Amino acid sequence: MTENTPKQRIFKIGSTKIVADESMRDLSNEAVRDLLKRTYHEVANATIREQEEDDMIVLTFFPIAGRKG
Repeated sequence: MTENTPKQRIFKIGSTKIVADESMRDLSNEAVRDLLKRTYHEVANATIREQEEDDMIVLTFFPIAGRKG
C-alpha cells in the first residue's frame, strides 16, 4: 500500500466483524457508532479500542455492563 491509501477499517462487535465500505470511509469512529447502534444496541455505550493489525485498522466495541430494569 502507498502512503496516501487509507487503511482498511474493520469493526468488531462481539464475534461479528464488519468491513468498512465506501459509505463508511470518511466517517469518524463516533459517526460509525451512530450508524451501527441502530442494529447493534450494545454499541451505543460501548468502549472503543482502536489498534493496527498489518495494513488494517481494527476498531473493537466493548459493551459496558449495566443495570437491568
